[in-house]
Amino acid sequence: MPRSGEEARRRLREAALELYRRQGYDATTTAQIAARAGVTERTYFRHFADKREVLFEGETELRDTMTGAIAGAPAETTPLDLVMGAYLAAVPLFVAGRPVALRRAELIDATPALRERAHAKTAALADAIVGALTARGIPEPTGRLAAQVGAAAFQRAGAQWYADPSLDLTALVREAVDEVRQL
Repeated sequence: MPRSGEEARRRLREAALELYRRQGYDATTTAQIAARAGVTERTYFRHFADKREVLFEGETELRDTMTGAIAGAPAETTPLDLVMGAYLAAVPLFVAGRPVALRRAELIDATPALRERAHAKTAALADAIVGALTARGIPEPTGRLAAQVGAAAFQRAGAQWYADPSLDLTALVREAVDEVRQL
């Protein structure tokens, strides 16, 4: 049985990825995931609220990294540069999570309940970014536009990087921002 919470979460995530892929999301129970990970179902629920959440770990760290980057940026930074700086600050998290993200993406694409949760998580992150921007005195509509444009630029860079991991994600993000500025 795993001793640390981090190790338990890692094992639960791996078990869920394996079982969802092998028998499908709908046919997999939290009890099966827990058993596969070598923990009790009670331990599962200490770490995750439901069987979808096991695939979305790291949301808090991502949000805190991005909103912290926005809060800590120089006062004269433009809204778009604030958002892109937040994505650049999060690059190490994306790089570290890449192996899981690739496997998770297949499951999300194939499972409506997971797509719904992914969309909700994306919207919550956008709201947190907008909140960090408005805390700096940026009007909400401007903050929302900057968050949406920044997310689109990052998605473009991320798609290239997922297709070819030899590419530098930081450089791709910078290129996408430069492209946005040229539009």
